[in-house]
Amino acid sequence: MSTTVTRKPAAPTRRWWIAGGMLGLGIGYFLWYTPYSALAKALSGGLLSSTHGPVGGLILLPASALGQLVVMPITLTLLGWWKYSRRRIAGGVRVPFPGRETAMSAFWMALIVGTTTLNFTFPGVSILLVLVLMRVETLIISPSIDLVRSRKIHWYSAVALGLCGLSAAVALADVNHYVLTAGAVASLLVYMGAYTGRFLIMSHHAKSAHTATDRRYFVEEHMTTPVLLVSILAIGALAGPGPLREGFTTFLTTPAAIPALLIGVFYEGLFVFTTLIFLDRREYSFCMPVHVCSSLLAGVAASFALRFLFNAPAPSIAQLAAGVCVIAAALMLSYPALRARLFPARDTAVPTDRRLLLFVCAGNTVRSPMAAAITRAQLGQDTVWQVGSAGTSVAQPGGGIAPLAVKVLRELNIPVPRHESRPLSPALIAQAHTIYCVTSAHRDAVLALVPEAADRTVVLDTDGSLPDPHGQAPSAYRECADRLQELLTPLTTQHQTT
Repeated sequence: MSTTVTRKPAAPTRRWWIAGGMLGLGIGYFLWYTPYSALAKALSGGLLSSTHGPVGGLILLPASALGQLVVMPITLTLLGWWKYSRRRIAGGVRVPFPGRETAMSAFWMALIVGTTTLNFTFPGVSILLVLVLMRVETLIISPSIDLVRSRKIHWYSAVALGLCGLSAAVALADVNHYVLTAGAVASLLVYMGAYTGRFLIMSHHAKSAHTATDRRYFVEEHMTTPVLLVSILAIGALAGPGPLREGFTTFLTTPAAIPALLIGVFYEGLFVFTTLIFLDRREYSFCMPVHVCSSLLAGVAASFALRFLFNAPAPSIAQLAAGVCVIAAALMLSYPALRARLFPARDTAVPTDRRLLLFVCAGNTVRSPMAAAITRAQLGQDTVWQVGSAGTSVAQPGGGIAPLAVKVLRELNIPVPRHESRPLSPALIAQAHTIYCVTSAHRDAVLALVPEAADRTVVLDTDGSLPDPHGQAPSAYRECADRLQELLTPLTTQHQTT
């Protein structure tokens, strides 16, 4: 008689540069952004002796896009993340294919890639000035989205916006050290609009506690972006003679094509790190300082590298001061996280009137509502405790428990109360006596919202993440419920005596 052993799915491995957290991602971003921006400015400014003069941005852009397109599959293969993409049948073969939302995000990202490279190639502007203007734009996106959605703008966000305005004013008032053409202004505006569109999609479909969901977004956006960028540029080249057509034809036979291709290779590297920075489940005001500071430091390093190697003009004092203002604005956006780190709450005791036991998973349709239902049943009717649940990435607030979860609970004779999925919020965390998280990633999401809740936020399964049965066979739901009963029994016994 054979015995079948059911094993838990292995948790996704974390590369060393991801395990290093935001610091590791920021360093990686800096290391790729420095050569990318320096090479784009050197090629467009005619600083490289092999190019025999300046190369226009629209001429080098096709080669740059092709360079990124070539190395993109190598990147995803080295990461080992192709498996996270959705598939479609093409010619009898299942091939990676993006969803509608990631394809739209990739379109916006293609515009970001194209305009970023163009912004560094406009004559008359320095690397640092362009970076200051781009980072001012990205810094104001998050609070601007909050305004559109009628959300409260905190004082520190208002200060950050003021510093952004001051930075732009200081940089633009330095009229003797730059020439800002209409084309450069148009490119910067497209860049800002594209980032807004990307952030709106990313906020809705990623930045979750689900590693697989975030990596699917990463892979599908990543594999689609260079394809769309090359396609957009090719359409422009086919429309008629001009720099784009030259970039796809005669330019590719010149020595300057090699550094242009390398621009795309370097952008591919920074694309990985900037996306991982923004995919962090915490709010953009937490991620943005890393993005801003790393890129501005890279801009300073690239500027002085060109000064040392080619005697190019160094950034002006006004541009350096504007960069300092942008970094100060980024730090203001991170004020809540910095305050929690530097001045942790002195009194972490839970008020005696807090009687809510809160269970947290991702979508709040399977594991956390099942845990809440099992806990209510184990506590019984004569209890002072309230039991609730929430999700870190609720796709459709107000949805019910998954039908298979309901079926399993009824088979176990556990009452299934009316349930409406809801997103996790600071107010909900503040009401809770104890927050029980299904995985450590969910605990991270709780602490990102309310760092002071660390002492009352615990992970249910300390031996490993409780597998998500969503989309699996009915037996997976039963295994999940059985495991929850096993984990919750000692907890409810403890609460019955308090």
